[in-house]
Amino acid sequence: MCHVIVTCRSMLWTLLSILVAFAELIAFMSADWLIGKAKPSSSEEVDNRTGGQQEPYRPTLGIYGRCTRISHMQFSRRDTLCGPYAENFSEIASGFWQATAIFLAMGIMILCTVAFVSVFTMCVQSIMKKSIFNVCGLLQGIAGLFLILGLILYPAGWGCQKAISYCGFYASAYKLGDCSLGWAFYTAIGGTVLTFICAVFSAQAEIATSSDKVQEEIEEGKNLICLL
Repeated sequence: MCHVIVTCRSMLWTLLSILVAFAELIAFMSADWLIGKAKPSSSEEVDNRTGGQQEPYRPTLGIYGRCTRISHMQFSRRDTLCGPYAENFSEIASGFWQATAIFLAMGIMILCTVAFVSVFTMCVQSIMKKSIFNVCGLLQGIAGLFLILGLILYPAGWGCQKAISYCGFYASAYKLGDCSLGWAFYTAIGGTVLTFICAVFSAQAEIATSSDKVQEEIEEGKNLICLL
């Protein structure tokens, strides 16, 4: 018989696992990893809202995507275009970024799998006599290692021609040049830290769902068990 067990610690772990997976996925897909050097607008470009000359804009560059201003759309309300600059994996600007994409993708796949499984831990707490929480915690630790490898390799690609075109000639491996880091990079770092927190916290979720209080509720014949 299935016993639905909900505790504060197990629910918090589930929510954090889902949050981490989404955060890493959004960061990976974003083009806001690098914010390029400011490019001045031409004297003919006019801001439709103020009537004055448009402010210099800063294009952004991601692992496989970019956002930039399109000249023939300069007078429209939406004057930037975002999308992948690489049509296939081999066209990613740097070999280091290709490795980053692989490691991040592997980590994110594991995190998404754990996030999916975590929803069902309220009803199923073990499989093949192994605690799902402990298995998921181990997988989250492995995913965190993949994410760390990807984030360490990413700055090594700042010396590629694509990055130099955005960041200037002073850009090189682990040197930003005229660029700055975008929110996607910081989100990926924050998600990696939370991944290890989730891995550690999974043990607390396991303890909470297998406590004596839970066993007493099960022995009383309750199918829905909610504990603080």
